[in-house]
Amino acid sequence: MTTKVIKKFPTLFQVRHPLLQHKLSLLRQVTTSKKDFKELLTEITILLAYEATKELPMTTQLIRTPLESFDAPVLSGKKPVILPILRAGLGMVDGLLSLIPSARVGHIGLYRDEKTLEPQFYYFKIPKHSKNRHFFICDPMLATGGSSLETINRLKAEGIKKITLICVVAAPEGIKRITKAHPDVPIYTASLDRQLNKQGYIMPGLGDAGDRLFGTK
Repeated sequence: MTTKVIKKFPTLFQVRHPLLQHKLSLLRQVTTSKKDFKELLTEITILLAYEATKELPMTTQLIRTPLESFDAPVLSGKKPVILPILRAGLGMVDGLLSLIPSARVGHIGLYRDEKTLEPQFYYFKIPKHSKNRHFFICDPMLATGGSSLETINRLKAEGIKKITLICVVAAPEGIKRITKAHPDVPIYTASLDRQLNKQGYIMPGLGDAGDRLFGTK
């Protein structure tokens, strides 16, 4: 088994696959280039998404192989929605789309106030008639949990009930905040890191994912 459930946080699933853990170590390194950071983030997202999508509903469809026709398993229901939290979440979209190319992509814009560490909202766009779609929120870092909490709140205000949060690294403070407010939302991560520092950054973490992804620092 490569997915570990943390007893303290029953809705947190830590994916411990060796390839994922190796790639995460490369992603963390301060010497990793912008190009490699982007490629590693995509590869890590694919491995996380493989586990996070394991409960998608299935049905059967009559198909024809070169030898015969038979009822083959296929995905059912409305197309899921990938919802990156801007900006850093954009680096995870391609990984998810490589597995679910028919998925819709929404966007939510939030930035963290450096004094209060609370999220400031500025943009929200999702497909129409999304009530019965499964949403996959993407953000490389779950730190204080403020941005993810705001995103989940807005989705639930739209009547959306199927929500999964995917992050690369997470802090206990953020996990506690999300699981307390939304115990029905599963969280998939590659690592539960030690803690937040005074500036609200995850330790040991991987730095500012947005800056490293887009070369803005």
